[in-house]
Amino acid sequence: MSNTIGTLLKITTFGESHGRAIGGIIDGCPAGVIITEDTIQEALQRRKPGQSDYTTTRKEDDKVELLSGVYEGKTLGTAIGFVIQNLDAHSGDYDLLKEVYRPSHADYTYDVKYGHRDYRGGGRSSARATACVVAAGAIAKQVVLQCTRQIKFTAPEVAVWVNQIGNLKANPASAPIYQEDVYASTLRCPDEKAEHAMADLIKEVKAKGDSLGGIIRGEFRNIEAGLGEPLFNKFQSALAQAIFSINAVHGFEYGLGFEYANHYGSEVNDAFVMEDERVVTKTNYSGGIQGGITNGMTITFNVAFKPTATIGAKQQTINAAHEELELKATGRHDACVLPRAVSIVEAFCWLVLADFILLRRTNRVEDI
Repeated sequence: MSNTIGTLLKITTFGESHGRAIGGIIDGCPAGVIITEDTIQEALQRRKPGQSDYTTTRKEDDKVELLSGVYEGKTLGTAIGFVIQNLDAHSGDYDLLKEVYRPSHADYTYDVKYGHRDYRGGGRSSARATACVVAAGAIAKQVVLQCTRQIKFTAPEVAVWVNQIGNLKANPASAPIYQEDVYASTLRCPDEKAEHAMADLIKEVKAKGDSLGGIIRGEFRNIEAGLGEPLFNKFQSALAQAIFSINAVHGFEYGLGFEYANHYGSEVNDAFVMEDERVVTKTNYSGGIQGGITNGMTITFNVAFKPTATIGAKQQTINAAHEELELKATGRHDACVLPRAVSIVEAFCWLVLADFILLRRTNRVEDI
């Protein structure tokens, strides 16, 4: 099982939903980066369960404990180890699912591949494991901000928000959108009118024992040109790989994405122009990436999430003995994962960006 992602800055995660703990190891972080546990904790608070009426009722403190790699508030250049305890696992809720294959869940595929699985809360396939990503992303953000400060770049920004839940779409009034404003919203949606409608829809669907999917939108701003590799490690490829590791993600597009299919090249080619002695593009249909390499424009992307697989409504399925049965799942689950997924997508953005900034330093002799 592959538990590691990244090229120079690598994160390896461990743990199951109802195990004793989850955690990770970050390798490749430069020495001298100022890190505080409060910074990591703040990020984890945004993702943790039990925050509102719209998320799972599981209560976890998600208190991170740094085990290595940081001393006197600075990274040592050695592996950073951290752990987050699981304190509110109700494993008994899942006894009925021990031999059952939940529709659209990983139960059957895990059994086929490994012949043995932890059925409690989904085990390794649970979104619980994404807390490790959020902790690592908080560290990667500090790497990015301090590396770019040293080389006198404008501080990069990442903004990620809920843009659609079910068939309800947001129409934010102002641009650009800032992440602190997104996190001030319960549903992580910058459109207050749409958020109220989304909240009502989630409550309605949850009462029926059903679930909802939607779309998260993201942007990278103030990103230097030249990040990414031309072939097998394109910036968008690495970002898509990271994003697709999030549970329930079923679609990723950047720039104009699938809408490209409806246009002529003459309509959507991005022309280069000069602006304040800087090369920019007149339009940004490419979404800030060309040839797999950032061009300095804003990077834009959308992520599609399917509805939560485990629901309280009755469904037909089979068990490990291939017997047909009717399932009404119990346990604590999000009726819509998108509000909590915003912090996970943001974390992966910082991880991918930090990795490519460090890689850029190895591309040219003058950067070493």
